[in-house]
Amino acid sequence: MTQPPDLPTAGRFEGRDHLLPVRVYYEDTDFTGLVYHANYVRYFERGRSDFLRAIGVGHADLLEEAEPLAFVVSELNIRYLKPARIDDALVVRTVYEQVKGVRLIIRQSVERAGEVLCRAEVTAVCIHLDGRPRRPSKGLIEKVTPWLAASGGAD
Repeated sequence: MTQPPDLPTAGRFEGRDHLLPVRVYYEDTDFTGLVYHANYVRYFERGRSDFLRAIGVGHADLLEEAEPLAFVVSELNIRYLKPARIDDALVVRTVYEQVKGVRLIIRQSVERAGEVLCRAEVTAVCIHLDGRPRRPSKGLIEKVTPWLAASGGAD
């Protein structure tokens, strides 16, 4: 019997929440042994990307569409509550709340054993490859809409 290749996890869903496990490595920490503040941004990026991957929206696929699109973060508000340390097992929780025109509104947190360490509110904008804003493609909207908040949705 042939074994499938080892693949990294894209996380799992718990209702509308996407949960992505991450481990804190030495490279993630500063000289105090705590996770360096900028690395939370990297964890959040992984959470957003793996959410999309898990619902069938790969970044490479978006580049191959008739009208390619990409995302840029236009707003990022982070609240640091407690530190994470080397070897901690963390979970990045991601919820896509709403699509408003060219913007996707996303709520995220990094948790350790159910305790929130850091929260973020993110606005990502769909763009053409030359950087101009553009509406999300019909295919992207169709795949994301079932995961949006009932009060949010897509316009």
